[in-house]
Amino acid sequence: MTETTLPSDAPAAPGAGGVATGAGRMRVEQGQKWVRAYLNGHVVADTRSPLMVWELPYFPTYYFPVDDVVATLVPAGSGKRSPSRGESELFDVTIAGATAPGAALRYPDSPIEALRGAVRLDWDAMDEWLEEDEPVYTHPRNPYHRVDILGSSRRVEVLIDEVLVADSNQPRILFETGLPPRYYLPLTDVRLDLLRPSPTVTHCPYKGAATYWSIKVAERLHPDLVWIYRAPLPESQKIAGLACFYNEKVDIRVDGVLQDRPHTPFS
Repeated sequence: MTETTLPSDAPAAPGAGGVATGAGRMRVEQGQKWVRAYLNGHVVADTRSPLMVWELPYFPTYYFPVDDVVATLVPAGSGKRSPSRGESELFDVTIAGATAPGAALRYPDSPIEALRGAVRLDWDAMDEWLEEDEPVYTHPRNPYHRVDILGSSRRVEVLIDEVLVADSNQPRILFETGLPPRYYLPLTDVRLDLLRPSPTVTHCPYKGAATYWSIKVAERLHPDLVWIYRAPLPESQKIAGLACFYNEKVDIRVDGVLQDRPHTPFS
């Protein structure tokens, strides 16, 4: 999974380069994709020259040249000051009778020169985002982020409260930048009688929409421990219909060796 909440104004990852600021080195890079944002079915911003700004270390945020913003921006006061980007101005985004309050941000006097003529749109305030002609969810894709999915014959056993809930010799192992390996297992190798449907749905820009199960073991319910991508994005088709458990919250043995529980934002 890639949905994370991290501290703001984090410096770029080591080796990422970028713009030196008081908060560290913030990467600001000229993007190459055609990017559009929509509100109520109407184009709010449309650019072929987006800026990618690593406000967080693991994925960028899109900034639009102000001339590529189609919607009306109505001043809505001052925003929070960023140690790296400077003082901000908030704007309501209005188009075709729809308004997203405080959904646009500018840094007109930013110490980072490239940001002074750019507008940042709040991702969640928009109805749809397109990279080229394909929708993208949760956040922009990071060009320095990899997802590799490899078939394996390792034996993977999953235990919860010392009860074996999955046992497979045919996992697909997903290796993703910045996260521990994830073991995706055929449903036939999982104790389906222990699974309880959950209404939770999350989105990943690299894999798509995931639905969840909770697990009931010895009358104890463990919420949202298992997820599945039933119709993943094309680049992640190899995990379609497979179940994955949070390494952080269950015990996993790989080839008989108990794995350490990793520490991640999902711990």
